[in-house]
Formats: sequence, structure tokens, C-alpha cells
Amino acid sequence: MDDLVGLLRIRVKRGINLVNLDSVGSDPFVVITMASQKLKTRGVENNCNPEWNDELTLGISDPTQPLILEVYDKDTFTSHDKMGDAEIDIKPFLEVQKTGCQGFADETEIEIVKPSGDNCLSEESRIVYCNRKLVQDMILRLRNVESGEVEIQIEWISLSGSRDL
Repeated sequence: MDDLVGLLRIRVKRGINLVNLDSVGSDPFVVITMASQKLKTRGVENNCNPEWNDELTLGISDPTQPLILEVYDKDTFTSHDKMGDAEIDIKPFLEVQKTGCQGFADETEIEIVKPSGDNCLSEESRIVYCNRKLVQDMILRLRNVESGEVEIQIEWISLSGSRDL
């Protein structure tokens, strides 16, 4: 972790139409993994449209590493059931971040990322300069499951003295 290039704050906002795996409703939580780092949100009981609004922060040393989001149904007595996964594509975001974003007015839309076979976006995602920060809101379509999406926002946090992207 000595050669961090920055931090990535991930706001896991909410789940949308997650699959119901239990008789009374799923108890979903999100796990985000990048290399050896693994972070998770709190669980929300009996809800297929949970509101997490949890912030998770990863240290980024290799921006080419995949960022994996997985949703699980919390089970008390058995292993947690997987409710789908998605890869968070941060490459377009990091490309914009490299430009330095100097001189942009607040609320400037810098780039629109369209859904494609290379990402898990369910709709267009906007990279915006807001409050002197670069943020990207995205809704990710979960893979390996019948239905479900997760809304997140990513934000780059520069570290003083760190090497550049």
C-alpha cells in the first residue's frame, strides 16, 4: 500500500429490483473487492429495493485492477446467497481524472459513458465536476442473476505526495 496513487470513495446508494431469495424477502448487503481489499456495506432486512447510502473507500495502487461489486443475501445459519455481481469500470473516470480538471465551473458535465458490452452500466453515466471534486454516478446491472441493479457514485481522492495516475 506504500505506492498508492489515490483513494476511491464508493457510495453504495441503493439496490433496485434485487432478486428475492427468501420467503419473506432478501436481506441484501454489498461486497466490493479490489485485489486484496474487501469492503462491505451493512445489511438491510427484508428488502429487494434497499437503501444503503454507505461509503466505502479503497486505496488504489494499480488502477488497472478490476473492481468487483457483489450483492449477497445475508443468511444467519447457512452461507450467504449470492444475488449477482458487476464489474465497476473506472477507466473512463480515471482518464478524466488525469486531465487535472482545472478551470471547470461547478456542476460541469465532463463526459458521458454509455452502456456497452465492456461495462455493466444499465444506462448512461455522467462524470461531473462538482464541489471541486470529480464524481461519477452509475447504475450497474447485476450479472449472473435474473434481475437487479445497484446505484453507486464514485469519487477520486488525491493524496499529497503520491505518484500520478
